[in-house]
Amino acid sequence: MKIKSLFIILIAQITFVCGVFGQEKIRVGVLNGPSCIPCVWITENPEFQFSKHADPQALLPKMIKGEVDVGFLPVNVAAKVYNSSNHKIILCAVTGNGNLRLITSQKNIKRISDLKNVRVNVAGQGATPEYMFKYLLQKNNVQIETKTGVRLDFSVPTAQIPAMLISGKIDNAVLPEPFATIACMKSKNLYTAVDFQNEYLYFSGKTDYPLTVMVVRSDYAYSHQNELENFLTAYAKASKETVKNPAETGRLCEKYNMGLTQAVVSASIPKSNYVFQTAAESIDKIESLLNIFIECDAASIGGKLPDSDFYYKTAN
Repeated sequence: MKIKSLFIILIAQITFVCGVFGQEKIRVGVLNGPSCIPCVWITENPEFQFSKHADPQALLPKMIKGEVDVGFLPVNVAAKVYNSSNHKIILCAVTGNGNLRLITSQKNIKRISDLKNVRVNVAGQGATPEYMFKYLLQKNNVQIETKTGVRLDFSVPTAQIPAMLISGKIDNAVLPEPFATIACMKSKNLYTAVDFQNEYLYFSGKTDYPLTVMVVRSDYAYSHQNELENFLTAYAKASKETVKNPAETGRLCEKYNMGLTQAVVSASIPKSNYVFQTAAESIDKIESLLNIFIECDAASIGGKLPDSDFYYKTAN
């Protein structure tokens, strides 16, 4: 009996050890740049496996193929993929609210209604910067693509716009953080003329709009819910730490080669609106923004608002 009991105990211990050390890591795809800065606080967590991707177009095929479990995307891209891929990804949290600004070297431009007969370079065609700008132009009765109104220019990649502003090759641009901070840090001739968040609040009555969301493969979300909930908890803490400690966040970004200098990250964090808001508590503001996309180009979100299954439901 003693030998049998010892054998049972040994088997139980082996099973436990194999379960702990053989547990799958959650695979997280992060984008080089600002959207995933909070991840630097949990990069060395042994339960998570991170991979870097240049942009959403590089990340999405990995998620669709099942090679990445969790990723970060612009909200309209997440909606479009959900609508067009038989619901292969769902949204589990908002990780970044709006941080768009109109940066200019022209001192006579102090509000959107001052944009008369000017060209504005916009960071992100077919994305939130374009459609939020068009929404605010319309609300301010400023015409688009006319001699007396605003001409939108999408020819310069986002990362190159700050240098073009600093050199004086372009005068006006709609930029997200930290690119707006980069431009203004390096030139005394540039300033923020319009904070899009304040404008949006004025016209919509909404407190803010989502810029970046966390998504998860739908076939992973509920079959590995414990692992996912563990990551969500860790990320929420990391987001709070990012806002609380910009200097250390900047240092970690340089350490892990996130493509941004410590000085830029530290200076931009107070204006970057990093948050962690669950899918359930964000539905209203997500749909408000997506309705703006529908008015401009319904195809940009896959033709319609996503249904309720788009929003991840927590275990609690």
